[in-house]
Amino acid sequence: MEVKQKLGRRREVRGRVIVMKKGFLDFHDIKANVLDRVHELLGRGVSLQLISANSPNPGPIGEVAYLEKWVSTISSLTTPATHVEFSITFEWDESMGVPGAFIIKNHHHSQFYLKTLDIEHIPGHGPVKFLCNSWIYPVHRYANDRVFFANKAYLPCQTPEPLRRFREQELIVLRGKGFGRLKEWDRVYDYAYYNDLGSPDNGPNNARPVLGGGSEFPYPRRGRTGRRHTKTDAKTESRLHILCVKKVYVPRDEQFGHVKFSDFLAYAVKSVSQVLLPGITSLCDKTPNEFDTFKDVLNIYKGCIKLPSGPAAKKLRELVPFEVMRELIRNDGERFLKFPMPDVIKESKSAWRTDEEFAREMLAGVNPVIIQRLQEFPPVSKLDPKVYGDQASSIRAIHIENSLDGFTINEAIQEMRLFILDHHDALMPYISRINSTNTKTYASRTLLFLQDDGTLKPLAIELSLPHPQGNQHGAVSKVIVPAKEGIAASVWQLAKAYVAVNDSGYHQLVSHWLHSHAVIEPFIIATHRQLSILHPIHKLLKPHFKDTMHINALARHTLINAGGVLEKTVFPGKFSMEMSAVIYKSWVFPEQALPADLLKRGMAVPNSSYRHGLKLVIEDYPFAVDGLEIWEAIETWVTEYCNFYYTSNEMVEEDYELQNWWNEVRNEGHGDLKDRPWWSEMKCREELIQSCTIIIWLASAFHAAVNFGQYPYAGYLPNRPTVSRRFMPESGTPEYEEIKSNPELAFLKTITAQLQTLLGVSLIEILSRHSTEEVYLGQSENTEWTLDDEPLKAFARFSEKLLEIENNIMERNKDKRLKNRSGPVKMPYTLLYPNTSDYSKEGGLTGKGIPNSISI
Repeated sequence: MEVKQKLGRRREVRGRVIVMKKGFLDFHDIKANVLDRVHELLGRGVSLQLISANSPNPGPIGEVAYLEKWVSTISSLTTPATHVEFSITFEWDESMGVPGAFIIKNHHHSQFYLKTLDIEHIPGHGPVKFLCNSWIYPVHRYANDRVFFANKAYLPCQTPEPLRRFREQELIVLRGKGFGRLKEWDRVYDYAYYNDLGSPDNGPNNARPVLGGGSEFPYPRRGRTGRRHTKTDAKTESRLHILCVKKVYVPRDEQFGHVKFSDFLAYAVKSVSQVLLPGITSLCDKTPNEFDTFKDVLNIYKGCIKLPSGPAAKKLRELVPFEVMRELIRNDGERFLKFPMPDVIKESKSAWRTDEEFAREMLAGVNPVIIQRLQEFPPVSKLDPKVYGDQASSIRAIHIENSLDGFTINEAIQEMRLFILDHHDALMPYISRINSTNTKTYASRTLLFLQDDGTLKPLAIELSLPHPQGNQHGAVSKVIVPAKEGIAASVWQLAKAYVAVNDSGYHQLVSHWLHSHAVIEPFIIATHRQLSILHPIHKLLKPHFKDTMHINALARHTLINAGGVLEKTVFPGKFSMEMSAVIYKSWVFPEQALPADLLKRGMAVPNSSYRHGLKLVIEDYPFAVDGLEIWEAIETWVTEYCNFYYTSNEMVEEDYELQNWWNEVRNEGHGDLKDRPWWSEMKCREELIQSCTIIIWLASAFHAAVNFGQYPYAGYLPNRPTVSRRFMPESGTPEYEEIKSNPELAFLKTITAQLQTLLGVSLIEILSRHSTEEVYLGQSENTEWTLDDEPLKAFARFSEKLLEIENNIMERNKDKRLKNRSGPVKMPYTLLYPNTSDYSKEGGLTGKGIPNSISI
């Protein structure tokens, strides 16, 4: 760039500013573009002022400079360009040293997206780069100046004095005032309870309890919006109309990018449209709202269910707005009720029904984080016997002792051969209320045995209901054991379906939503409120927070709210979120570390001879094997990064921004659990490294493992049904005769109904898609995200390690000795394949790839 000599010690310094203008994101907004032109011609342009980082005078500000040739640089209104580059000329006094920040003021009518400012050469220093990536609204929308800092990390005590007050003021702005409704241009990160799920003004059936702020229903905090409260309940926040999805508030910089939001809306429309199709049931050949055969289920992947015509089409037009109807045909011309073929049935249409696949998915499916080693027989309950009576298992030795390949039960326990998928304690307190609705289900325990070939075989399934005389009398249970022929085999298949229903609901509510989406949001809010963008820990964590607040807000808008898609498709129904709040009581942050989790579940034992200091009990446990490699890579990267900035434990303890951040996470963000003894004190580097590693693990690899396999495994609903509609048939009943004469129909009439299936498959298709804009673990949107050389080198090593892990995963998937890697369905385990080498090449339903953040 050009540098010209001026009077005295002042020089002209040229720079480049890259922006995306609102017109390029919404090129129908002609009025805004015309007004911007008028404002520019009237001298109301976009101005910047440089701030010195090292002048002896506190915070000197350079002369105001303007972006040049705004009007002539604007592309055609109908050309959706991605970015535009503007020139700018600053006058800079050599005595002012190096710019460390700048103030920007937008005097136009409309907002624009500021990507970067590059100053090619500062005399005596060289280039300076500012990574901004923020929306800039007109100046009258802000009470304080918009300030951006150069991409240099500073601990608070190391911040150059001229920048200190700007650093502190920016954090004050981001915290907001704590009251008032927030508007799209507000940049406020604040906390609220989950008090926006119900609509009590629409009747008591639409009311939902407030989650958070009490001991009965504790919950992580969400981002505050400040909407008014409902008329019926002063504790409940009012809700927006279902179609006002673009008006859901999160800080503007937390929203999806234009391309991703467009893709998300297109697929969301598909889902919402199916909610609004009561006429769809008339399309069935025989039984309204039922699949009659598995072939009928397969038809939805072949496009055999079409848009309705005649009276049904007229009803559809009445229910669905025209702008929504326009989106019912996807870009590829695909009808909205034709779904991609799920991976679990690509190779075989029946392998999913085998006992081996049923068990394998507990180790390599979409919810491989629940199975535990059984260490006591019969299984015991932790429910309070004063409230729930005797909840001990009714599984006895006679049910399993002949299936242990010659082991006694005690020997099998000692040899670490017995395992349990336990959905008893979590569900039993809610079973009576759940079964008072159209759902009819059980609390379940499933016992499994580890065979010599490394695979698991199911031994018994226990299905339990509360005692008819009251919870205090304990449980009434039945035990079903595997069978290959006759009605016993049909009953066994139904028993596995009840287990799958429980696991599907627990997965969606707890493993997926609560343990990733919900628990991460308080960390995001606290980071923006207490850690300056200049703080190295902010820079470390920020990529792992991208889009999470927005997807969570959208989930509260249409998914987890009263009457939302989740309540319509998952068996706990209206009790779903309340149940997840009760489970949150037992959440322990340090146990979210993968090694700690495996040890807690008995899936590993301490052993210093092995990497990670633990030995897996099941050596062929794909989630754990791949996950431990990813965990170790993240931990190594975080260790090298943190040790660069913190050379002693005292530096951690004396970092007041870091201490404020951790105190706020504990006392505000996860305030309902603030008195738990397991919170670290954040007084040493080890505690900082462990905490950051857990956050990154949850936001990236853990979420990928429990999210992106949803459609590959559960897109075929019979494999993972989400609802059961009737109890196990009893001898002498018509249902029992039906299961004898037509077990396929009896199975389908027990699990998720047709309309619920279509809606559920639509939902998980959306949730399982990778965006084409995805940024994966080990990658950065900008290679110059910091000026510090050592962190950049450490990050490069991290990326290289992830490439090595990709190769390791592919080699393991080729090893035919590892039967749990693919199973009877011949579906290789790739959910923890980082996808680093395929960056930006694949989107959609790939079933592989670890995004940096919880972005869907």
